[in-house]
Amino acid sequence: MKPIIYLIFYFPFIIFGQNFDNKKDSNNDQYIIVVGDTILNNSISLNEIFILPKLKFSTSDSRRRYLILQRKTIKVYPFAKLASERLEILNQRMNLLKSKSEKKKYARLVQKFVKEEFTDQLKKNTITEAQILIKLIHRQTGVSAFNLIKSLRSGWSAYWYNNTAKLYKMSLKTPFDPYVSEEDYLIEDILQRQFQNGRLEYQEPFQTYDLYSLSKKWMYNDLLIKN
Repeated sequence: MKPIIYLIFYFPFIIFGQNFDNKKDSNNDQYIIVVGDTILNNSISLNEIFILPKLKFSTSDSRRRYLILQRKTIKVYPFAKLASERLEILNQRMNLLKSKSEKKKYARLVQKFVKEEFTDQLKKNTITEAQILIKLIHRQTGVSAFNLIKSLRSGWSAYWYNNTAKLYKMSLKTPFDPYVSEEDYLIEDILQRQFQNGRLEYQEPFQTYDLYSLSKKWMYNDLLIKN
């Protein structure tokens, strides 16, 4: 798990607001003018809801596999989210530093902080959870775990860490691609459902995915069946 320790370095999600002009008509009713349209102010305002494709399983075993993957994804996603936040902060502060020596010194401080803060928690992850975490870090940051280590330490360190990961049948270069990997598609499905029900806190990823187009691609797979 040591290679993962150095990965917990955000792309902040942005909340867009709209300013509305309030006006009253001759009947003293309150209205809201929105882009040329008139809506009664006493109407019920509902939050935006995205309807996700319904998921069906061909066998009880496929459902069990999905639930296991769901449990592991929910467990490690917060670490990937935190990695994205740390990376964003690191990049912002690095840009303020002028000399290479200052940047190296700051990077060492960040590495020390991350190692002390998260080592115990990361040791609790299984090999499969670590591999999911590697994928989710790429999903959130757009950068592979290998390249993160390379930028924070050196290419030599990234090379040896990746070799160590291979002993556990993992790769720090593994990307997140739900159009190619069925497991990644299921992870994306799990995340979007957990965001919607509020179990996981949403953070804008490096790239967004349309779950409907993904489900159409995988609908004939042995694991899942069409509605």
